[in-house]
Amino acid sequence: MHHMSSAHPFDSGAGAGKIAVVTGASSGIGRATVEQLCATGWRVYALARRAERLDLLAEQTGAVAVPVDICDERSVQSAAERILGETDGMINALVNIAGGAHGADRVLDGKAEDWEWMFRTNVLGTFAMIRAFLPAVRASGEGTVLNLTSTAADAGYEGGAGYNAAKFGERGMTEALRLEEAEHNVRVIEICPGMVKTEEFSRVRLGSEEAAEAVYAGVEKPLTAEDVAQTVVFSLNVAHHVNLDRITLRPVAQASQFKVIRRESR
Repeated sequence: MHHMSSAHPFDSGAGAGKIAVVTGASSGIGRATVEQLCATGWRVYALARRAERLDLLAEQTGAVAVPVDICDERSVQSAAERILGETDGMINALVNIAGGAHGADRVLDGKAEDWEWMFRTNVLGTFAMIRAFLPAVRASGEGTVLNLTSTAADAGYEGGAGYNAAKFGERGMTEALRLEEAEHNVRVIEICPGMVKTEEFSRVRLGSEEAAEAVYAGVEKPLTAEDVAQTVVFSLNVAHHVNLDRITLRPVAQASQFKVIRRESR
């Protein structure tokens, strides 16, 4: 028998008694994160715009559905008031999954509205959530802020400039936050997925199912939402003195931003 004070990260009770707020919860990585946090014992507030999807998720997992638009300051504030009223002003983790890409234009052909949407969603939305919930994270005594960025925060690529700019921006904010919050015993974690095939990301970005499918053509096993969520949940459940500053995960077929193994469909 081993006697360890903290539960193993994959124990079903690893998050027992802990409270998490998760954005982007209506689909993809956010949804999978809510499912897995609930399964490891966390009490989860699931935040997204689409109320009917959240209600279904709440029924399936026991999470609490909180409809919110992270790009609307007042919406964020009212969600925070509601949640913090129910949690005595304390949460253990703020998990910022909401984000996304619009368009794949080169800089010269880029659309200002695409860039603005990406900056609002990835940077300002995350910023609004942090401002609203950070005092509650600090109040837990052992809190965590986790931001989901992307390998697009590592290196620019053709057609990626707007998304690169947004994710580089989110990374900069995350790095500054880690320096500012260590003295408050707050962990700041950045998870950077490469190629993930989720139900909506590429469709939202490129506007059609066909264009979205082409992104993954010939790639035998892109990451799934569940794969990324497993890493998110591991980093939240690992002993609090361990800060996984930045985790990059890609499918084996994507050796780098610039090398992807695509096999002919047999």
